[in-house]
Amino acid sequence: MMRAPSSDLPLVIDEVSLHAGATRLLDRVSLTIIRGAPTLIVGPNGAGKTSLLRLCMGLVSPTAGRVTWGGRTEHAPERRAMVFQRPVMLRRSTAANVGYALAQAGVPRPQRAARGADLLARVGLLELAERPARRLSAGEQQRLALARALARQPEILLLDEPTASLDPAASRAVEEIVLMAAQSGIKIVMASHDLGQVRRLAGDVVFLLRGTVHEQRSASDFLERPATPEAAAFLRGDLVI
Repeated sequence: MMRAPSSDLPLVIDEVSLHAGATRLLDRVSLTIIRGAPTLIVGPNGAGKTSLLRLCMGLVSPTAGRVTWGGRTEHAPERRAMVFQRPVMLRRSTAANVGYALAQAGVPRPQRAARGADLLARVGLLELAERPARRLSAGEQQRLALARALARQPEILLLDEPTASLDPAASRAVEEIVLMAAQSGIKIVMASHDLGQVRRLAGDVVFLLRGTVHEQRSASDFLERPATPEAAAFLRGDLVI
């Protein structure tokens, strides 16, 4: 009998601290990420959002505490993928960037062309398949980065402010892909500084400040009834440091 693939969910962060030299990036963070609508991590610059995503991906190990994926502690990111704020494009065509991701994901060579075309169609880049990836616009590069991440068929997709440097039209295109991925059953965990994006995408919100979790609650509760003075100030647009 074939075994079902093990799940990376729930993703549990248990009393985790993360230091870089003398700098404390995260301080005794505990949270649990489960299936469902996207989880958005919000907070001011320097709050620790990127560090938290890197922990979730297994790219860094905690200084204290532990991270588990579906009850397991190994780091191998077989069921998760991450897109960075400024993704690096390989010096090859748009299609070849996706082909490389499919090869890394273990997709047999005869299946890669069809799978690659399907992924490019999903992110609206099929007509640009032969364009050098480094000649794409910033928004197109971010969509290509999403296609490469989706090539892994992830269970968890981690996104680090993927629309931070994009204009509204490009941001909307990226958000549509994120929502489509969420609706297909992929768990989205996304850092954002955009409260409009929280309203459009989030099922629940993690509010991070100075490396600590101040709130984790439904998006509607967070937006309408913040539980801490710091969250209320952040929602008003005040500088919170």
